[in-house]
Amino acid sequence: MKTLNLGTRVVLITSLSIIFSVCLILFIAYGRLLKDFEYILTERQTLQASSIASRVNEELSIRLNGLGAFASTLTDGENLLPMEQLRFAIGRQPGLEQLFQGDLLIFNSNGVAISENRYVPNRLGTSYADRSHFKRAMASDMPIVSRPIIGRRTGLPLLSFLAPIRSDEGDLLGLAGGTINLKQRGILPNDLNPEPGTLLKVLDTGHFIQVDALKPGLPAPDLPPPGSDILVDSALSGVNAGVVTDRAGERWVYATQHLDRLGWLILSAAPYAQATQPAGAWFSNFLWASVAVMLPLLFFVYLLTRAATRSLISMSEKIHEMTTGKLLNARLSVSGTTETQNLANAFNALMDEREALDTLKNQFVSNVSHELRTPLTSINGSLKLLNSGATGQLPDKANALIKVALRNGEHLQGLITDLLDFDKAVSGKLSIQATRIQMEEAVQKACEDNQAMANHYGVQLAHQPSENLTAFADPERLRQILNNFISNAIKYSPQGGLIKVEAQANPAGYVRISVTDQGDGVPEHFVPNLFQRFAQAEVGSSRAKSGTGLGLAICKELAELMDGHVGYFYDHGAHFWLELPANNPSARKPS
Repeated sequence: MKTLNLGTRVVLITSLSIIFSVCLILFIAYGRLLKDFEYILTERQTLQASSIASRVNEELSIRLNGLGAFASTLTDGENLLPMEQLRFAIGRQPGLEQLFQGDLLIFNSNGVAISENRYVPNRLGTSYADRSHFKRAMASDMPIVSRPIIGRRTGLPLLSFLAPIRSDEGDLLGLAGGTINLKQRGILPNDLNPEPGTLLKVLDTGHFIQVDALKPGLPAPDLPPPGSDILVDSALSGVNAGVVTDRAGERWVYATQHLDRLGWLILSAAPYAQATQPAGAWFSNFLWASVAVMLPLLFFVYLLTRAATRSLISMSEKIHEMTTGKLLNARLSVSGTTETQNLANAFNALMDEREALDTLKNQFVSNVSHELRTPLTSINGSLKLLNSGATGQLPDKANALIKVALRNGEHLQGLITDLLDFDKAVSGKLSIQATRIQMEEAVQKACEDNQAMANHYGVQLAHQPSENLTAFADPERLRQILNNFISNAIKYSPQGGLIKVEAQANPAGYVRISVTDQGDGVPEHFVPNLFQRFAQAEVGSSRAKSGTGLGLAICKELAELMDGHVGYFYDHGAHFWLELPANNPSARKPS
């Protein structure tokens, strides 16, 4: 983040916020959606169990109503019909025989079987009055159905239906009865699994048998032992609906419905995948829709952010150009947001102050330099006369002191000259007289002028043949630039190092003069400020050299006045170069 600009940071933060918000919404939506589909699936199982219970109740009601209607025909109002009429009546009931699988009975008021429509050994004459459902039927005015029982004579799981036969006065005359063999599924619907993958079980909680699993010729199957079937255990626990996981790790959504007449529990269950699959499909569609909406939104955020920060980016670029010297005496445009306008106004005010201070400083330096130049020239002249013996022979100590004073005076004279030259170059008052110059001669003369300094520092100074190259330049200013480059190379070269000066033709129509040394070069962080005025790379360090920091800045100004360029790069040593036009610049300019 530290290396990113403001616009990119805002775009990145905004985009990440949008993506995080969308992901959070998707996560919450999927969880809520899954809960909704789970609820729907649970409701579906509840409806399915209720539907089965309703259908069973309907079947019971049909049989009870039919049996009640049959019972009302077995009395003359005061007594049961004669036995012959009872046998005749019970043998002429095809509808009831179909409902009760052909098994109909007539009992007297004591619960003894006195007539049947089909023969079963030892059934007639048997008393059933001790059965609880018989007791309820004798005490009731309405037909009843028993809970599943085991037939005394048949040994089969049965449902017994009874309808009281009463006189007009309400006295109990007998009972009409019918039975259903549960092994033949009797009143259970034939489509217990209406949906693929759905489980539907009918549990007899009184006898702990699984009614839907009854098969002809086989004993009634008991319910699974506790812990072996989680669905059965959950249904019997009294919780009407929920989600459970079986031993195989599969999750189920279940619901139960009690059938109070029979003491049965109808269990309906479906795999949890029936909830997750549609939820996943819907979530996938929602995800792609969210991505389709989010991408244009991110692009819009990018455009909006770039538009909002464009003025700041432009302002920062212009400020950078100002600070690097590429753009001088410029001002920022006061536009954009209020904050941007305030920043532009503040910066412009600072630039006004800076220019005022620069002007004051330049005037001060110029005035001081002019005021110092005249007396310093007189002082240096007097010292030269003393050093030459014009005033007579001086003591050795006096001669040594005069030489030190003269050397420092000449150094101070050079510094003042640099200040004046730079002031003239900046103000455009420095005159340039460009002529065609032989590069071989100019390079050789520069090396000769600096040979004494090279000998003093213990370095070698050499120049390469320039192959008769020529360029247009002011001879004096060219000498000043080369002397500056060579003297810097001498000061920063290691003991015994080699300094090479050479001129080469440039395909772009320039001649390049390079000064190469074997030193450590300019620190990388200082390279952008190398040709700025009053700039020194290692002020205060042991490597810092005396000077004003104007030498390279003057070289840059002089090169540009001669339509040339200066530059620097490092490649196994420092490389300072100067490019001058090979042809007359005025001839290349359009008229």
